Amino acid sequence: MTHPVDRHVGQQMRHRRWMIGMTQQQLADCVGIRFQQIQKYETGANRVSASRLWDIAAAMNVPVSHFFEGLDAAEDNADAPAPDLMGSKETLDLLRTYYAIPEAQRRRLFDLARALGDAA
Repeated sequence: MTHPVDRHVGQQMRHRRWMIGMTQQQLADCVGIRFQQIQKYETGANRVSASRLWDIAAAMNVPVSHFFEGLDAAEDNADAPAPDLMGSKETLDLLRTYYAIPEAQRRRLFDLARALGDAA
């Protein structure tokens, strides 16, 4: 049985890896482990040691604290399984594409999406 903190850290790790377009193999190569171990970290099946988390954070260019962001909210809802909105590759591809759009057009697209959401 996985601990909620281990699952959260693993989800944060996966989200960051996808956002920067890094594969499990590339991350594993950066920290000197096998990609299967990255899979286990991302699912929460294995706990990440402090030193390994430090190496992973450096490889992904984020502070170690990044992996714990939103943990309080996740703990509050630990009994109720919430959908992982950032868990699908499609969602992360959409975000990556969105941030590739020049800022002026991105702001207009955001305003359009917000207006459509308010109308729904």
